[in-house]
Amino acid sequence: MKKIAFIGAGSFGFTRALVRDILSFPALADSTIALMDIDPERLAYIKNAVEKIIAAGNYPAKVLATTDRVEALRDADGVVCTILAGRVNVWRHDIEIPKKYGVDINVGDTRGPAGIFRALRTIPVMLDICRDIEQYCPEAIFLNYTNPMAMLCRAMQGQTPLRVTGLCHSVQGTAAMLAKWIGAPMEEITYLCAGINHQAWYLSYRWNGQDAYPLIRAAVQKPEIYNEEMVRNEMFLHLDYYVTESSGHNSEYNAWFRKRPDLIEQYCTHSTGWNPGVYAYILNEYLKRETTWKSEIDEWFQQPIDLQRGKEYAAYIFNATLGDGTPFEFNGNVRNFGLIDNLPEGCCVEVPVLASKRGLDPLHVGPLPEQLAILNNISARCEELAVAGAIEGDPRKIFHAVCYDPLTSAVLSLAEIQRMVTEMFEANREWLPQFKHFA
Repeated sequence: MKKIAFIGAGSFGFTRALVRDILSFPALADSTIALMDIDPERLAYIKNAVEKIIAAGNYPAKVLATTDRVEALRDADGVVCTILAGRVNVWRHDIEIPKKYGVDINVGDTRGPAGIFRALRTIPVMLDICRDIEQYCPEAIFLNYTNPMAMLCRAMQGQTPLRVTGLCHSVQGTAAMLAKWIGAPMEEITYLCAGINHQAWYLSYRWNGQDAYPLIRAAVQKPEIYNEEMVRNEMFLHLDYYVTESSGHNSEYNAWFRKRPDLIEQYCTHSTGWNPGVYAYILNEYLKRETTWKSEIDEWFQQPIDLQRGKEYAAYIFNATLGDGTPFEFNGNVRNFGLIDNLPEGCCVEVPVLASKRGLDPLHVGPLPEQLAILNNISARCEELAVAGAIEGDPRKIFHAVCYDPLTSAVLSLAEIQRMVTEMFEANREWLPQFKHFA
């Protein structure tokens, strides 16, 4: 019997889906699912949901629900993390303060000024979780879903010997989207994808072994497909390779789409995909859910349980490493030690990783095309500087990391960036005790 701990289990939709997937593997069907959250109300809801899944599948699994992280982690074989350090009323400062200075942010959970300050609040918590794992379940496979993915994984992998990687659904999600656009069954698609989180590239994309990029290029000429992902389609048409994650997200990670109101109107307002790119999109969605989450969960409880396995990586990884041992290749976030030749040594990259009974083995990719490496390098080096500043409590490094963020530097002067960063530090003062001064 395996024990799998969920830290931040109150992330209801995510935890529910991952538990469903994990228990669908026969070798993991008798697992103990340890649910931990600091919010007792959310914890009670997810405990009831997991019990309903177990009953519907007639699984021999057990549930443990606790607000005590040590109790959840003790003797765990696998750990999943989906925490949010600070509620929405804290996160909103990351979005709203830059907007005062002219930096228009769509999501703000990955990189740039908003992603960096989210990392500053979250890195100490993640390292505390790592210390507990080192003490209570040092051999566990630790899978992180919390953003900002690259900075958190870089901090953890640099400060702990744990077997930890970060997972994002954008790789398989985008691959499926491209397959749909060209009319290909997903089971006939193979690809090689590598880069950094939310900005990895399909270096090859094949349908039954044949290069499918000509088909993708033809597809994006159709207005209905071009309009679905305006930013990403523009990037593809000019950079020659398709990028992971939504147009809204990617509009923040470069200097091309959000630096002027006319560009925001043209590229970031009218896309028909799930995240068109409008200002504070995800923040506003979270604010809505602050008052609707209970009703949404109550509605779920009224529906029949769908036990069909989904496409998230975590369950397949646990089955490969802890279950029946079926090897599974996925894209994970790991440090760049000889994996991508023209990205910084030791930075966090997103590359193919093989999960097996041996553990997690990242695969060598080689160099990225130079036009892709330039863009990835800028963000990766900003993230390296931000992580160092977070661990050392050095606000100057944080300022310099924000200085070179592509969107911020396209909009603001150095003096304006300094004022913005100082204001963001002040708004986060109680969350950043590692910083003794903000000058």
